[in-house]
Amino acid sequence: MIHNISYRVFVYGTEKEEKVREAVKVLFPNSSSQTDITEGYFKNPVLILYDKITRNHDIKEFIKILSNLDPQVKKRLFNELNSKMDDKGNLFLRFDKQRAYLGKLKIIEHGDAIHVKIKIAAYPAKKENALKLAREIFGG
Repeated sequence: MIHNISYRVFVYGTEKEEKVREAVKVLFPNSSSQTDITEGYFKNPVLILYDKITRNHDIKEFIKILSNLDPQVKKRLFNELNSKMDDKGNLFLRFDKQRAYLGKLKIIEHGDAIHVKIKIAAYPAKKENALKLAREIFGG
């Protein structure tokens, strides 16, 4: 029901790369992040960690991790699925990077986050079809 999951997270100069990698492992325990370097606002280097999860086992692991979210957080996520999905059936979530490092997951709207894009396997790839499947996946 999910084609793939991709993520991206920025490691700023004030952060330790290993700690950010540990935060990512809370969501994606089997991921081996790829890296890229870009330039920040003040011309400082910013490391980008990213990966695309395609193996069914790893996707199921991610869904299992999300199923352990606080019930109120899951309810809020379920109620906000429509606003977090684009017309092509991509669901966009952001997880607080600092809390993830502490082993806790919190979905946030902005700020320092692990950016996650979930491609729902809907045929045809329309928002309404993807929403129906997302509601099944995320507890509707």
